[in-house]
Amino acid sequence: MQVRSLVLFPLAVLPAWLHAQTTPQPPEADGGALAPVVITGSGSADQRWRGAATVDVVDGRELRDGQLQINLSEGLGRVPGLVIRNRENYAQDLQVSIRGYGARSTFGVRGVRLFVDGIPASAPDGSGQAANFPLGSADRIEVVRGPFASLYGASSGGAILLYTQDGGKPGELRAGVAAGANGLWRFSTQVTGQTGTTEAPGWSYSLDVGKFATDGARPQSSAHRSTANAKLSRAHEGGRTTIVFNRQSAFALDPQGLSRTQFDAGTPLTTPQAILFNTRKSVSQTQAGLAWDQALGNGHKIELMGYAGQRRVIQFQSIPAVVQLPAGSSGGVIDLDRDYWGFNARWRLQREWQGGQLDLSAGLAGDRQTDLRRGYENFVGGTVGVRGALRREETNQATTLDPYVRASWQKADWTLEGGLRRVNARYASSDAFLTNGDQSGGVSFNGYLPVVGVRWQLAPQLQAFASTGRGLETPTLNEAAYRSDGGAGLNTDLNASRSTSTEIGLRGRNAAGLWNATLFDIRTRDEIVSAGTIDGRATFTNGGSTKRQGLELSAEYGMGNVTLTGAYTYLRARYGSGTASIPAGNRMPGLPEHQFFSQLAWAPAFASGIGGVFTLEARHTGSVFANDANNRTTALAESHTLFGIGARFEQTTGAWTWREFVRIDNLTDKKHAGSVIVNDGNSRFFEPGLGRSLSAGVELTRRF
Repeated sequence: MQVRSLVLFPLAVLPAWLHAQTTPQPPEADGGALAPVVITGSGSADQRWRGAATVDVVDGRELRDGQLQINLSEGLGRVPGLVIRNRENYAQDLQVSIRGYGARSTFGVRGVRLFVDGIPASAPDGSGQAANFPLGSADRIEVVRGPFASLYGASSGGAILLYTQDGGKPGELRAGVAAGANGLWRFSTQVTGQTGTTEAPGWSYSLDVGKFATDGARPQSSAHRSTANAKLSRAHEGGRTTIVFNRQSAFALDPQGLSRTQFDAGTPLTTPQAILFNTRKSVSQTQAGLAWDQALGNGHKIELMGYAGQRRVIQFQSIPAVVQLPAGSSGGVIDLDRDYWGFNARWRLQREWQGGQLDLSAGLAGDRQTDLRRGYENFVGGTVGVRGALRREETNQATTLDPYVRASWQKADWTLEGGLRRVNARYASSDAFLTNGDQSGGVSFNGYLPVVGVRWQLAPQLQAFASTGRGLETPTLNEAAYRSDGGAGLNTDLNASRSTSTEIGLRGRNAAGLWNATLFDIRTRDEIVSAGTIDGRATFTNGGSTKRQGLELSAEYGMGNVTLTGAYTYLRARYGSGTASIPAGNRMPGLPEHQFFSQLAWAPAFASGIGGVFTLEARHTGSVFANDANNRTTALAESHTLFGIGARFEQTTGAWTWREFVRIDNLTDKKHAGSVIVNDGNSRFFEPGLGRSLSAGVELTRRF
């Protein structure tokens, strides 16, 4: 805690030390000090139109209206290039990948950086989770794809950033409840407002608390989660101070995946091992952050951000007792106690230059996680599913310290933008359980990540853009924990994968709507792949080169009282050089070649008195291989198309507003794999998606 206090202390005292001569500033459209990096295209619609980067922004109302507001996957289907699938297993989080980055993850999120109000939801080693995204108070979510995502650091093939609402006047108190199939329910309440007067505003505040629970669609899949998110912000002379806080606690039973035979059975099943061992996971996490920015005059500005947190995870697995007999086994119970902290300090210059708008920034970002990791047997005598003897005890650290620069020059017809980030990542492990040998060790990963892009206006309503850059994905601490040859210590032979990414595209708009088309090419060497399991230890190696090429299309158009939204992704992801176990030309697992989303929203005149909007959705997901070997009989999830219908309503009377919704998902009750567990060692690859399901909710808002 002492180190973390040293990070936050300078941010607390600097507002009293520096002053500027300008008037109080509103919240930055591009995130300001809360933005991990600044790229043209984030924030306002005008910046996205003029940016060289590929950024989609989903408004908070779009995330909430007509939705359960439980999973991030509900509202992001309209983003091309993004695969986000609900495992219906709350012990393992969502399956998330962007243009193929992150597809290998068997739990949590890899290869895609996650942020909530500037605080990373991804650890320094690249592992992350989306469960603490406060959808009820979201102002917007930005999804960054393409080469510019590498400016967010290592393991950033893409980035998903949520910014919560700022309080204002009038204040709002919202309370909502929703319910769905399998005993699912959610209750949440939000309050936003601002102290002071219009002439002398004080602190803006936003508070979001909620709880959800479900019995689960399968045996051994019930879960519950409680969340709280708070944000305070206040403008001062020439700048702004923001304080954020987040708390999450969750418990989930783990139904695990199914084999092909189990998946093909008539009713949703759970593996007998999951029930026998009572597989389950509990998580608690608390974090806080402080952001501060200050104008210094003549276009100069300082933006500072610091955060700290603690995370505790206890997970019971179904590893048989016989597998835990070898001395090198880590047992079948994971007990993780993590402390983490970080900072981001940035200088920024914005001014007119050579007839255009110049935006320069240079900064230093650092993050550290310290994990006290223990492993226990999951049996005592003949009783399984309980904590037994200690089999692992070590302290793992992951530290990053990355300097970065970025520059943008923008005119009406042109945007030139580029950046460079130096990745410095260090992993260290100190082993305190020495009966099976000393597993201590250390390994470093370093590299330069340059990116350059251009946007040019071909016509008043037509823009072309292109960019290219390099990326670096480090293995997570889990992936680097064990050597593939069975030796002791960290896997120092496991390299970071390195990629070169290029994209070129067109975007257009008119009075009715907008559209976007992007071609991309990604070449990766030293792709990180599974090397199998040794004595119950999952190991990884580098799998040669891969090539990912694709096309992304998206559009949104309004025609009277009808709005059409669509997104299509074609992704050809193949292994290039291959390895002894992965033939060249095989498809990369976890990735559909085709993905399509469409929505028709109709607001008929006869329902205008009750604010009625009726929606029809279609989501198509192409076939997905679940392992590197591309086994068609045991590891292929077939393509499927799901339809959904919904209706939402809104009525306002004075200071009160009511909102209601009802929807039916998977209208045709199509049996399908909601997601796959990539390269599962037991060939239990499949996680069934929900059948036909009804959900409904109501929300009451009071302005004050």
